[in-house]
Amino acid sequence: MASLRPSPCALLFLFFIAMASAQLSPTFYNTSCPDALSTIQSVVATAVANESRMGASLLRLHFHDCFVNGCDGSVLLDDTANFTGEKNAFPNLNSIRGFDVVDSIKSQVEAICEQVVSCADILAVAARDSVVALGGPSYTVQLGRRDATTASRSAANSNLPPPTLSLSGLLSSFSSKGLSSTDMVALSGAHTIGSAKCSSYRNRIYNEANINASFANSTQANCPSSGGYNNLSPLDAVTPTVFDNSYFQNLVSKKGLLHSDQQLYNGGSTDSLVTTYSEDTDAFFSDFATAMVNMGNISPLTGTDGEIRLNCRKIN
Repeated sequence: MASLRPSPCALLFLFFIAMASAQLSPTFYNTSCPDALSTIQSVVATAVANESRMGASLLRLHFHDCFVNGCDGSVLLDDTANFTGEKNAFPNLNSIRGFDVVDSIKSQVEAICEQVVSCADILAVAARDSVVALGGPSYTVQLGRRDATTASRSAANSNLPPPTLSLSGLLSSFSSKGLSSTDMVALSGAHTIGSAKCSSYRNRIYNEANINASFANSTQANCPSSGGYNNLSPLDAVTPTVFDNSYFQNLVSKKGLLHSDQQLYNGGSTDSLVTTYSEDTDAFFSDFATAMVNMGNISPLTGTDGEIRLNCRKIN
């Protein structure tokens, strides 16, 4: 597969990611809060059992956190009269969810270890546990992130890749975060679970040519040419509640729901990797696990930077 030559800026970003990774550790809470991870896993397992869609929602929260000024829990901060958070940025408004589950995790963790475990780390662990709960790969989560005391709605509006992006736009967006083209394709495989609103895929199913005709027709039944803005369709119509490689098989069959999904398999540099993942679940799972760790290393706050929030929705 063709790869991009990293720019000096991308190389510098990779250096900072390496530095951040060196400060994180999978054993960070072994002494200070030994039951933290099992507590998080228990709450996530119950939440996903109650509503399978919640697994995708918690995974997406971590992604939307990390892509906006790093994995610092800023996405969880509520707006107040004196504070503008990221929840109402265009890519997040009436879209990201799972905050009540995060609140439940935080309250249970606080009950056993007061002000020890960060909200940013809770998001990272909950994302992993959600993937596992739906049949996906486990991986070791690096820990020790601290929570931001600021948020940026403007950064959320500009940094989160929209579903209208071209392949080059996707590669550029991920590269700006120090993530490779392989990371980008593997992370896109998270769309093997979850749903999208009609407004985000309407143009594709009515106007694009690189789409399976029967798939377009069946999807139009739930997404009229006008109205139905919030109607949901599964990103993977084959196994929407199972974390597997069906997403990539769908792309090969021109059944990607979002424009940005099908861009991964449309005669470009990532076609061969999509083909590999469509045929080899183990290869996808391995690369996805690596990519999640890489994403989790984006610009974390460590040491004495930031804080450990008592309530994930507000700064202390």
